[in-house]
Amino acid sequence: MDAPLTVGILGGMGPAAAIDLMAQVLRRSPRGSEQDGVRLIVDNNPRVPDRNAAILRGAPSPAPVLAQMAQGLERAGADVLAMACNTAHAFQFEIERSVGIPFVSMIEEASAQAAALAEGRGRTVGLLAGDGCIAAGLYQAELGRRGLACLSPEPWAQAQFMTMLYDIKAGDQSAAMSRRMAVIAAGLEAAGADLLIAACTEVPLVLDAGMTAAPLINSTEALAAALVDYALRRRPLPPPFTSTEVGEA
Repeated sequence: MDAPLTVGILGGMGPAAAIDLMAQVLRRSPRGSEQDGVRLIVDNNPRVPDRNAAILRGAPSPAPVLAQMAQGLERAGADVLAMACNTAHAFQFEIERSVGIPFVSMIEEASAQAAALAEGRGRTVGLLAGDGCIAAGLYQAELGRRGLACLSPEPWAQAQFMTMLYDIKAGDQSAAMSRRMAVIAAGLEAAGADLLIAACTEVPLVLDAGMTAAPLINSTEALAAALVDYALRRRPLPPPFTSTEVGEA
């Protein structure tokens, strides 16, 4: 039997989100002995420039830092990469072209789960996502490819959501914050969402499936499940990026 693969995680966006992804991988790893678990190499780097600011306001791009992190993880022995931030996937191209190992997309894994869950029910997905993620069209493109429509919160609610995200990053995971996040989710349900995606890795830190009427897909959990499958060779790895054409995704 081939040896398990080593997973490299680009984290720090925010740091608690990467720790949550590690915990989710651990929960899904074999429990026969500690030696059966999945090896993770993690760069939990809180110095990554703000992704929302880069996308929306032309602030410094996080792409160079993310590429350096990916290269470091590859040198350290990672066989496959993943990232504990949805919005940072807007810079996936820059990451992939900087390394020679595959990258597993959180966006694709959560969208695949949404498509499977949508069978037999409505096909409108409510996105609990940051401004940059929405502006970059990350989930809109992937869900649209799978025949699903997207809803985002009303502008006033999205503004509240962004304030909440930065408060969560600063450490507020209180019951009051959970209630506020549930109100944003309920607004999406009232607007017609048949299912929801926690499309920002801070959301699952305060909101779980028991707090919403519609099914809630946790993008962190979706990625963790895929990483365990890839590490244990239950699924074939996606191919590494090979194109040298600038601008090709």
